[in-house]
Amino acid sequence: MSTATEPRNPRVHVWLWIVQGLLAAVFLFTGGSKLATPIHVLAEQSHLSGAFMKFIGVCEVLGALGLVLPGVTHIRPGLTPLAAALLVIIMIGATVSTAIMLPSLLALPVVVLLLTAFVAYGRWRLAPLDGTARKLTSDHSLGA
Repeated sequence: MSTATEPRNPRVHVWLWIVQGLLAAVFLFTGGSKLATPIHVLAEQSHLSGAFMKFIGVCEVLGALGLVLPGVTHIRPGLTPLAAALLVIIMIGATVSTAIMLPSLLALPVVVLLLTAFVAYGRWRLAPLDGTARKLTSDHSLGA
């Protein structure tokens, strides 16, 4: 029986941390690259404006930090599923953009999108960082 400080499923908790770390690295790299690249170069590389690409870079870096810092610091752990959900929105846009511009590379943003959605759902329902697992309808039927 789990207590209020431990997740219901330790395996899911471990897998979520692994995926969160990998996604944080991916979003730090992609966001950092956008921030380090001059605006006019970003505009040439994309069908979107350079300023918008810089904005996306800021969002990616902040999202990467939101994936790991709340859990590491134990400060506002509920921000992790929110950060993941907002990164899902960014990845939907990236998937559509890739489908238009480079359909041969579509698998990469789709995989990142699915992993980000896994973290959003996992940290919200399966293994929240604060340890208080949200009640599912099946919990009520089990008498929990």
